[in-house]
Amino acid sequence: MQNLSPKAQQRGLTMFSFLFFAIVFISIAMLAMKLVPAYIEFFSVKKILSTMGQDGELKSKSNAEIRTDFLKRASVGYVTVVKPEDLSVSRPGGVPLIEVAYVFRTPLVANISLVVDFSASSDPNAAPVEVE
Repeated sequence: MQNLSPKAQQRGLTMFSFLFFAIVFISIAMLAMKLVPAYIEFFSVKKILSTMGQDGELKSKSNAEIRTDFLKRASVGYVTVVKPEDLSVSRPGGVPLIEVAYVFRTPLVANISLVVDFSASSDPNAAPVEVE
């Protein structure tokens, strides 16, 4: 049996390293709690636009009817950030193309906010829309 000094036998975190890891973990958890709902809503918007783009009757609908259809689907999907007025409807080649670009902004602490740009389209091959 070997006699070791009390310092050599000690293992574990110091109080400062514990506080450091706790602050890092809490910061990551706080970011996740702010970002996850935004991404869930974005994927809902993306799914709504995708299913609208596959609708066979889309060609015969007016822009107002397309926006009303989006409003109905958005209320079922709990989409609150994107409004029907935010939709951009164009008709290249006679087929309606529905696009939306929006900014999600949420405060973190004091004067610091988290800003995320989202864009979605009814065309799965469309390039992302630029947000100004």
